[in-house]
Amino acid sequence: MKHLTAWRALGLALLTAGLVHTAQAQGLRPEVGKPLQQAGELLKAGKAREALTKVREAEAVGGKTANEQLTIDRMKAAAAQRAGDLPTAIQALESLHGRSGAGEQGQIAEQIAAAYAQQRNNAKATEWVNKAIAAGNNGGGVRQLQSYLQGASGDYGAIARDAAAAVSGAEQAGRRPEEGDLLRLADAQQRQGNMAGYGAALEKLLLNYPKKDYWNAYLSRLPRKSGFSSRYELDVMRLRLASGTLGKTEEYMEMAQLALQAGLPAEGRRIAEQGFQAGVLGTGPEAARHQRLRDLAVKQEAEAKVGIAKRASEAQAAGDGDAMVAAGYAYVSLGQADEGIALIEQAIAKGKLKRPDEARLRLGMAQLQSQRGKNAALTTLRGVKGSDGAADIARLWVVLGNS
Repeated sequence: MKHLTAWRALGLALLTAGLVHTAQAQGLRPEVGKPLQQAGELLKAGKAREALTKVREAEAVGGKTANEQLTIDRMKAAAAQRAGDLPTAIQALESLHGRSGAGEQGQIAEQIAAAYAQQRNNAKATEWVNKAIAAGNNGGGVRQLQSYLQGASGDYGAIARDAAAAVSGAEQAGRRPEEGDLLRLADAQQRQGNMAGYGAALEKLLLNYPKKDYWNAYLSRLPRKSGFSSRYELDVMRLRLASGTLGKTEEYMEMAQLALQAGLPAEGRRIAEQGFQAGVLGTGPEAARHQRLRDLAVKQEAEAKVGIAKRASEAQAAGDGDAMVAAGYAYVSLGQADEGIALIEQAIAKGKLKRPDEARLRLGMAQLQSQRGKNAALTTLRGVKGSDGAADIARLWVVLGNS
């Protein structure tokens, strides 16, 4: 808050210095204009208290015109803000607000609200924030100050409503919502215990600003989402690996083991090797266990390569679409994406799948690894529906695909 106010004070000071010269050209008397000009030069030199003294010299002149008083108040507001004299700054700004044009009132009201907030007078700060908004000032600074004041009062419901309205307005206008609005919305929802709302806001943050921190926060809570199936535990870890948020020794070990259990030893071997390359596997008292896991993955991968064609043929002969999808993704894991895609597409065309959206998810993930390009993959992934987790996983692969 202090940094923001200092920045505003600097901007107002420089603006005021320019206005002094303009006012002089319009006929300020020398006894008023000269000390104000000196005040502007002192402000530029960073000497705010000395500048305020010069402003008071001009203020002491009798018989001031309306134009002279307006110029004095502008310079006094700037100098007082820079000097940390908040009562004087507020008095000058409130005087300016009453005599300024409609286009300027919103900006001055924001300055007054920030000064009152620095004084911890949140009631007056809120009053002036509302005046700023009523005057048409809906900028990011006003929204930030409004959220600060609402948070200080514990009114997280109001923060959530205002932030949600800002996010919705941006989306309806075809714009990306402001990151600050999404962060305020997520925080307010979490503080109110609205975990569904918090999750939705966090997802919007990730979709619009795919930073590592947001990946980590979202993926940490995704398995706890209502209706999310434990079948997608490996998928969550795949997303962690792809987003750079998988880093612990036990995470690499668990992911490699899950891949082996899913009948994907080639994937398990690659995960283990990445762990060794990252230096999180192959060291410490468990180094021998890490090596045994990698050796097991290598052995099972060799067996899978020999048996994959037979596995696929048996699934096709039985007309078992789910087994065809599993065999197709095993092909993909072994580096034969085109063969895997063809088999999964056959299974989807055949129909009668237990989990058709999971099949489409696997197809989209396979297409991402194919030489055919990512456009088909993103189209497939965007079409994944359902509430068991498949659609969530698909949306996140779209984010990664686009980035």
